[in-house]
Amino acid sequence: MAGRLDGKVALITGGASGIGEGTVRRFVAEGARCVIADIQPDPLAALAAELGDAVRIAGADVTVEADIAAAVDLAVAAFGHLDVMFNNAGIVGATGTLVDTTVEAWDATIAVLLRGVFLGTKHAARVMVPQGSGVILSMSSTAGVMGGLGPHAYTAAKHAVIGLTRSAASELAQFGIRVNAIGAGNIVTPMTAAVITGDPGATDTTHTMIEAMSPLRRAGVPADIAAAAVYLASDDSLYVSGHCLMVDAAQTTGPAPSMFSQGEAGMLREAGRRGL
Repeated sequence: MAGRLDGKVALITGGASGIGEGTVRRFVAEGARCVIADIQPDPLAALAAELGDAVRIAGADVTVEADIAAAVDLAVAAFGHLDVMFNNAGIVGATGTLVDTTVEAWDATIAVLLRGVFLGTKHAARVMVPQGSGVILSMSSTAGVMGGLGPHAYTAAKHAVIGLTRSAASELAQFGIRVNAIGAGNIVTPMTAAVITGDPGATDTTHTMIEAMSPLRRAGVPADIAAAAVYLASDDSLYVSGHCLMVDAAQTTGPAPSMFSQGEAGMLREAGRRGL
């Protein structure tokens, strides 16, 4: 049976662990060949050894333009073209109050979470425009559509990722290139575990805690984001561009459940009057 990504070539940043690793595994299972870009040499090497000829690896810092350009060039050189760019790499970044946040910490956070997305989008477009096709995906967050769900710099960057996604979609549509984002909710990864418990290895505890606060009473896992990425990367979404697909168990839809959907059914009218 053919995979949904048969024949496609993808470059996934931050692909050696967490959501990125889960997406690499799903893409390969769906028939894609992948370049895995990351700054973690040991997980990169281990994943490449496991997945074999379907992948290539690139030691890449997403804040360094030459690294991203080289990773894109590697995809083209190794596999002949580039069909999907997934700007996934991320960090939590600067934490603390606005008053206490240093400019250095702010700039370093924005460099990874926003400049990295810009560079990935720029260099993917460099090769996709001449070929007249392609998909660019970028990782946003629930913090990209609501305040108070992440640190200040993280929230600003994730909002900006959605803005850049829409702007790039507007420019690149004429070349047959679709540009979308994924708004991830609470996903069980070592990075999330470090935030919630202070221990990146405490993924079981993190799973239990996320499950308890999820509107769906289910913890999000990397496979959930990978499934969304497969949809947006595949021909199933040929008419979708400029969109941020929220994968968050309805976290950003509002209080769950609403006070107005509970209790006795009826009709409320002006000045507290009831009934039809």
